Amino acid sequence: MKFESILEETGGFGRYQIALVLLMFIPRITIPCHFLLNNFIAAIPSHHCNISFLGTEGIFENLTQEERLTVSIPVQDDGTPACCHMFSYPQFHLLSNSSSPSEVAVVACQNGWEYDNSMFISTLATQFDLVCEKRGLAKASATIFFVGVMAGTVFFGVLCDKYGRRSMLLVSYVSAIVFSVVSAFSSNYIMFAAFRFLTGFALTGITNISVVLSIEWVDTKHRTFIGVFGSISWSLGNMLLAGFAYLVTDWRMLIISVTSPLLVATGIWWWIPESARWLIANGKTETAYKYLQKCATFNKRRDFTSRVKPEALSTVMTAEHQGHSYTYMDLFKTPQLRRLSIFTGIVWYGVASTYYGISLNITSFGLDLYLTHFIYAAIEVPAKILIYFSLNKVGRRVSQTGTLVLTGFCILINIITPTEFWTFRTVIAVLGKGLSEASFTTVILYTTELYPTVMRQNGVGYASFMARLGASISPLIMLLEDMWKLLPEVIFCTVAIFSGLIAWLLPETNNTRLPETIEDIEEIRKKPISFTTENQSNIPLKLAICADTTQ
Repeated sequence: MKFESILEETGGFGRYQIALVLLMFIPRITIPCHFLLNNFIAAIPSHHCNISFLGTEGIFENLTQEERLTVSIPVQDDGTPACCHMFSYPQFHLLSNSSSPSEVAVVACQNGWEYDNSMFISTLATQFDLVCEKRGLAKASATIFFVGVMAGTVFFGVLCDKYGRRSMLLVSYVSAIVFSVVSAFSSNYIMFAAFRFLTGFALTGITNISVVLSIEWVDTKHRTFIGVFGSISWSLGNMLLAGFAYLVTDWRMLIISVTSPLLVATGIWWWIPESARWLIANGKTETAYKYLQKCATFNKRRDFTSRVKPEALSTVMTAEHQGHSYTYMDLFKTPQLRRLSIFTGIVWYGVASTYYGISLNITSFGLDLYLTHFIYAAIEVPAKILIYFSLNKVGRRVSQTGTLVLTGFCILINIITPTEFWTFRTVIAVLGKGLSEASFTTVILYTTELYPTVMRQNGVGYASFMARLGASISPLIMLLEDMWKLLPEVIFCTVAIFSGLIAWLLPETNNTRLPETIEDIEEIRKKPISFTTENQSNIPLKLAICADTTQ
C-alpha cells in the first residue's frame, strides 16, 4: 500500500488538513515582516550636518535655525541642505545674497548629523549614524539577514530529516524570538548585524517546516490549492507590515512588534502533528498510525481502523530505500538530475533576485513609503488567484516562463519611461511586483513536483539556497545606482528574462504523478513516459515533500 492511499483513507483533504494549514498561518505571517523589514528599520531620513555647536558662539545666538543652515551648509540642486558636507567656515554674506560663490571650500560633517524625525522616531541610520559614506551599511543589513537565511536553509534542511519536523519547528520558534529581541536591543551595529544574521538563520526553520507539514498531510489533487492558498499568509503578513511600520516608528519596537506573533505560534505548537510521512520513513510506524487515526477521527472517517491496520504502514517505504540517506551531492551525480538541479537553481536565483530587487526599492517613485509598500503587498493577492487558474489551465512551465519574462519587460518599460510619468511608472512597477510574486508562487509548487520523493527535501533545499543567494545579492546590486542610476534595474531586468527562458527547458509537471526515485528521473528523460492520471497503476504515488516554499 502506498502512503497516498493511506492518506486518502483518512480524508486526504478534510477538516484536519484545513486546521493544520490555518495553524501554520500565524508563524508564516511573521516571515514577510522580517524579510522586508529593512524597508523601514534601515530607512535613511532627510539629514544634514549637525551645527548645534554654532549656537554657543556670539553672532549665531541671534540667528534663526534657517539662517544658521544658510551660512553653514551648502544647498543641493533641489534647494535642500547638503546631506554630507558643510562650509569650512560660515558664509555670512549668504544672508543678504542667496547665490553661493563657486569656490567656497566645503568639508565633511564635523559633529555628526541632524535628522528629520517627522516620519521615523529612530532607524538604524539615525541610531548608528549610517549615512554618507556609511549609508551602504544600512542597506547591507538586508544582505546580512538573507545570508543568515541562506545558511539556515542548509542547516534546517538536514536536521528536519534527522530529528523530525515538529521538534525542529519549536527550535525555530524559540530561537527566532530570542535572536530577534536581542537584535532589537543591540548597543552597536556589529552586535545588531550578528543577531540579525542569527534571526534570519532561525526563521528559515519556520519557512521550511510549516509548508513541509502542510504538503505532507494533503493529498495530491490539492497540492496546487495548498501551495497557493498557503502562500496567502505571505501577502497578508506583507500588508500587515505596512500597518505595523506606520504605527510603530521606532526600529527597536518595530522588530519586537513583528516578532510577537511567534509567541502565539509557540503556544499552539502542541496542537501541530508530526509528519506521518517522516515517521514512517524513519521506522516509527506506531506513532505515525496514532497521528493518522487522529486525522481520520477529526475528518469523521470512523472506518479507518477497520480498513487500515498498523502493519500496513511498514510496507509504505520499499526496502530498497528505507534507511538510505541522501545528501545534496546526490543532486549532481546523475546526468538528468544534475541538469534539473542546475536549471532549477538558476530559476530560483532569478525569481528571488527579481522579487527582492522590486520589493526593497519602494522609495523610487516619490510616493508615501507605507502606501507603496501596502500596494506592493496587496497586488500579490489577485496575482496568486490568477496564477492558481493559470497553473491548472496552461501548466507550470508556461506559467513560470511567462511570469518571469513579463516581470523583466515591466522593469524594461520603467527603464525607458521618463521619470516625470510617475503615475504610469508606478502602475507598471505594481504590475511587475504582482508578476514577480506569481513567479515565486509557481516555482515553489513546480520544484516540489520536479524532484523525486527520495531527494525532494534536498532538491528544494538546494533551490531555496539559490533563492537566498539571489535575495542576499539584491540589496548590494541596488548600491550600484551610485555608478549609474539605471544599472540595478538593467541587471534585474536581464536576470528575470534570462531565468524565465531557462524555465522553458524544465519538463511540464501539470497533472502528472510525482517521480519516486532518482531512476524515475533518469528514465523519464530517456524515453517518453506518461505520468498522467491514466497511468496511476504503473507509477508509484508518493507525497510531495517541500523543504522551503516561502519567500
